[in-house]
Amino acid sequence: QAAAPLHPVAVQCQEAQMVVTVHRDLFGTGRLVRAAELTLGSAACLPVAQSPAEGTVTFVAGLHECGSTLQMTPDSLIYKTILSYKPTPSGNLLIIRTNAAAVPIECHYPRKSNVSSNAIQPTWVPFHSTLSAEERLMFSLRLMNDDWSTERISNGFHLGESLHLQADVASGDHVPLRIFVDDCVATLSPDRKSFPRYALIDLSGCLVDGRSDDSTSAFISPRPRQETLQFMVDAFKFVGDDRHLIYITCHLKVSPADQAPDPLNKACSFNKASSLWAPVEGTGDICSCCETGNCPLYG
Repeated sequence: QAAAPLHPVAVQCQEAQMVVTVHRDLFGTGRLVRAAELTLGSAACLPVAQSPAEGTVTFVAGLHECGSTLQMTPDSLIYKTILSYKPTPSGNLLIIRTNAAAVPIECHYPRKSNVSSNAIQPTWVPFHSTLSAEERLMFSLRLMNDDWSTERISNGFHLGESLHLQADVASGDHVPLRIFVDDCVATLSPDRKSFPRYALIDLSGCLVDGRSDDSTSAFISPRPRQETLQFMVDAFKFVGDDRHLIYITCHLKVSPADQAPDPLNKACSFNKASSLWAPVEGTGDICSCCETGNCPLYG
């Protein structure tokens, strides 16, 4: 409803933002509150406009802005915030003539229905199907046999052999995705931060183990498909430790397949013949930070 003395706060729940219009006669007494005494949300956002003629002030805020909170129910997404009125003394600094007030505001959006114009037949996947697909994004990291055809039955290796590791993502109904291995670390316990630890892949996709003099570790190029990334690592053990079990923990991530690889999203191997880093795809300059160590890091 329009903001008026009988309904002093009006809310429009738009696609990506809420518009809150407040009548300055907030209490219906004829005494107008000052715009500076009104704020929205825990972030205390200020009004963006006021209309002296209509006696209103207006807030415009994105659904995730101004400290709003999101509540999910089986059927709805509910964005909640608070309109706050905090009076300040005017004239006589010892007294005020109104009470503070807090008006709860909610915008409800259906989770399971599709919104489209009757004149347009949408060709995209319905929203609730897309949301379901996003929740099913599944990553895997597997030891493969030497020809990459099937998963390796045994996880035992002798020194001198190579581990064939394959990272995959099941993208469901997503736009095409390209998988990357951001980093991999080897440890003697499941805790990737335990000591000793050895970095196999680091710096957002540099296979640093291949830089060692006695290593032939490398990414496999080209990829069999965008959702798969394969790499080989020479078997190793930790010096001074006779345990036979090593844990390898990797951080996998994806980017849109049509996005060009960059220093943050890359798969780079060291070529000993040329003494240069080379990417599985993309231009060679995206790997230059593998040598300098100043690659951008992912989150």
